[in-house]
Amino acid sequence: MKCVVLLLMLAASLQSFAQQAKPTPTLKSILLEQLRTTHNEKDWFVSANIAIEGLTPDQAKWADGSGNHSIGQLTVHLIFWNRQQLAKMKGEPEAKYSGNNDETFNGFDAANWSATVKQLDDVLTDLEKTVGTFDDARINQWASNLAHIGTHNAYHTGQIVDIRKRQGSWNPEKGVK
Repeated sequence: MKCVVLLLMLAASLQSFAQQAKPTPTLKSILLEQLRTTHNEKDWFVSANIAIEGLTPDQAKWADGSGNHSIGQLTVHLIFWNRQQLAKMKGEPEAKYSGNNDETFNGFDAANWSATVKQLDDVLTDLEKTVGTFDDARINQWASNLAHIGTHNAYHTGQIVDIRKRQGSWNPEKGVK
């Protein structure tokens, strides 16, 4: 009888463990996770959507006087480069680019801040959807670029959080004390 009870307990434990086990990560799942966590999913760091959430146009254009970019400038820069990479992935024409990266920060207009916020969310959503359709060969072709996109987005999102902290508009309950 004790053996039967022990076997039932063991079987229940194994079933519970099997239900908790996650599928083995793939290159595609890892890259998509990186894109999502830099876009709108809570993870180790603040996502772009959370970083810019609730900002007023005046807060988005605020500059500290040291020559650093504003949140609005960083946001249009992210939109530009994510659109460029997305266009390449889709085989579509890319926006004209002179080769001067400084120009990619210049399209910010505080009067259009809410549209800018939507554009960032839209391009990041489209990027995730596009990558979600890739087969293994296409993932392997784009893996390095996708990793760089995620890193680039995380880097500038960190700058946005830092600016918000310096201007006093950051709520530490959103993820960074």
